[in-house]
Amino acid sequence: MNKQNRPRPEPEDFLARVEFRDAALLSFLTSSIIVPAYDAVKRDLGIARPEYMLLLCLSHYPVLTAQDVSRLTGRPRNSISRAVHRMLAVGHIERAPDPSDGRQARLTITQSGRALHAQISERIRQRQENVLSGLTAREREDLARLLRKAAVST
Repeated sequence: MNKQNRPRPEPEDFLARVEFRDAALLSFLTSSIIVPAYDAVKRDLGIARPEYMLLLCLSHYPVLTAQDVSRLTGRPRNSISRAVHRMLAVGHIERAPDPSDGRQARLTITQSGRALHAQISERIRQRQENVLSGLTAREREDLARLLRKAAVST
């Protein structure tokens, strides 16, 4: 009981009451993993979320445009544009003109960008493991399959 002698509301009860249960559950779960992980990355490494999203995308594709990164991540183009300028300034990515479209620039990740991506992704992976540790391997696979299905249908 709290100071007013009433039961303390718990997230599990609240999430069961919310009118948009699935969205609330996804938001709660994502916030449990992403928010603390990105807060730590920002505090310890000085990297903001859009900057890391840029490195994440470029670590999986050899060449992308800022527009590609915005589309892949769902992040606003202006935040990706700022991230591009910052990551160029510190040497984590490189930019070259796109020969087929003079309005676009081709972005690639550097070795220092790859090293930073590896460091950050390990932190997020560890946080994910902590939050999802109560699930069996089969449940984790089911969760991943269902999330992927929902994500690509949007």
